[in-house]
Amino acid sequence: MTARGTPSRFLQSILQNGVGRYVCQLKRISLIFSKKGQGSLGVRDFIEEGVVDFAKNSPGTVVYISPQSCRIPKIVAEYLNGNVKEETVTNKTSQEIAELITKLSNQSGLEIIRIRKPFHTDSPSIQGQWHPFTNRPPSIDPVGPQAK
Repeated sequence: MTARGTPSRFLQSILQNGVGRYVCQLKRISLIFSKKGQGSLGVRDFIEEGVVDFAKNSPGTVVYISPQSCRIPKIVAEYLNGNVKEETVTNKTSQEIAELITKLSNQSGLEIIRIRKPFHTDSPSIQGQWHPFTNRPPSIDPVGPQAK
């Protein structure tokens, strides 16, 4: 937390993901819905239409479909870092659920917070930051107060 009251951190990559082969951070996704509930109609349509396509496009993600007697249908996403996100999908269409699942699969599982700087290094330079006079010999046009 900062003095502003909002959490922040430096820009970072999960285990240098993307430097070599990309690894999707979504480990498991569960669709929990009711077989007869009216609020679960969009989830049932998505299961009939789009869940097989999603499973083929993302083979590293396990998809669980669990019909339960629940009032509120939800999607539970579990990530490799251990974080779990739950999204309620009451009265959403099949297309909206497909967009939500795609969004969850593209995320890293970390909370969305303010980035302090757009750059960060784990080993900062001890020489200081570069400026136009860094490597300039002092004998050429000395910078400082002019002698009159």
